[in-house]
Amino acid sequence: MKNIQDFTHKHVLVLGLAKSGLAAAKLLHKLGAIVTVNDMKPFEENESAQELQAAGLKVLCGSHPIELLDHAEYIVKNPGIPYSNPLLAVALERKIPIVTEVELAYLISEADMIGITGSNGKTTTTTLIHEMLVADQKKSLIAGNIGTVACEVAEHATEENVIVTELSSFQLMGTIKFRPKIALLLNLFDAHLDYHGTREEYALAKAKIYENQQTDDYSVVNYDDMDVRRAAEKSKGQIVYFSVSEKLEKGAYMSNGALWYNDEQIIELKDIVLPGKHNLENILAAICVVKLYGTSTGAIQKVLTAFKGVKHRLQFISKIDGVKYYNDSKATNILATSKALQAFDAPTLLLAGGLDRGNEFDELIPFLGNVKAIITFGQTAPKLERIAGDAGIEVIKRVDNVEQAAKAAFDLSQDGDIVLLSPACASWDQYKTFEQRGDMFENAVHKLK
Repeated sequence: MKNIQDFTHKHVLVLGLAKSGLAAAKLLHKLGAIVTVNDMKPFEENESAQELQAAGLKVLCGSHPIELLDHAEYIVKNPGIPYSNPLLAVALERKIPIVTEVELAYLISEADMIGITGSNGKTTTTTLIHEMLVADQKKSLIAGNIGTVACEVAEHATEENVIVTELSSFQLMGTIKFRPKIALLLNLFDAHLDYHGTREEYALAKAKIYENQQTDDYSVVNYDDMDVRRAAEKSKGQIVYFSVSEKLEKGAYMSNGALWYNDEQIIELKDIVLPGKHNLENILAAICVVKLYGTSTGAIQKVLTAFKGVKHRLQFISKIDGVKYYNDSKATNILATSKALQAFDAPTLLLAGGLDRGNEFDELIPFLGNVKAIITFGQTAPKLERIAGDAGIEVIKRVDNVEQAAKAAFDLSQDGDIVLLSPACASWDQYKTFEQRGDMFENAVHKLK
């Protein structure tokens, strides 16, 4: 890693632990910062806090006292902590720089970084890019929202590597100098408005992925999404488009039953294994990125003829009595669920519900044509039941959790049906993560056998 001096002898407050906070605190300590760690989880229950204190860092748990700002020159915050937090609100008034660990990753990285963000499809696209680079013998490392904390990966990366980084709006808000060599914004849709307040603020956070790019960088842009095109207007990078609806002179597009990059046919649609029309957008975006990185068409074809998707994203679980079960627990917003519903033509039993972020679900109605039954759970169950009734769905059933939902779907389904867990909501009302929710559904399905 680069031996930067930005934080040497500087007082840095790490706010919130979990994986990113723990990694950031350790890195800052190595970089010579005077680190104070603050986390709400009580110290006696907080293994990360105990580990850091044993390593010689100052640790305070159980509250966020404003006095911590008296000496703070930087704050590195957990992405999930909103800027409305009282301590952060005061820090903003005092103009104390607030970053997330992604900023640290960029500052220390010897490797180029590829940044991927968007409302939907980030994990699939990030995985595709990584797999394509690896298939072409490139030394790709995967990081960010998808798995290993970015600053941990960057610490061990060299100039021979490239770090493929999935980024959330929460992480991007906490960047100042972050500048990916290739930046990709897949799409923009109303999401996380409970955190950002307005769609405009959410879009501004996503657009930060392009903000610092220069003329020798590349900005990969969804030609079909006007909000994404507007977000890229301030980029100084070289714009490269992808489109599922337009034949482009340059970039990645679909034409004559195949996917193309510039004037080269990459692969015929019939040879792509990954299900769902919406995934063509993700594939085209990935093709743009890896072609800019010099990847061979053969490597791209190798991945696309084998890649079936990522866990919790339209993941096929099992076929029981002629009924196929799919886990799409990562669908935490309306857009993701609408895309999942469009992937199937067969009669579908939709399992949906979760954290109530204050939004309604009327935008789902046009995509419910094949839904024969909806099984709801969680805080948003009443809202989803209302739109199901408006859509003319006759079978509407409420249960307590995804395990019960799997059993209810089993009882209601017939040969040829699709059972789709695609919640359209975050999981936090009942489950720690969408992964936990998906794993519980998967286990419940296997028990039905």
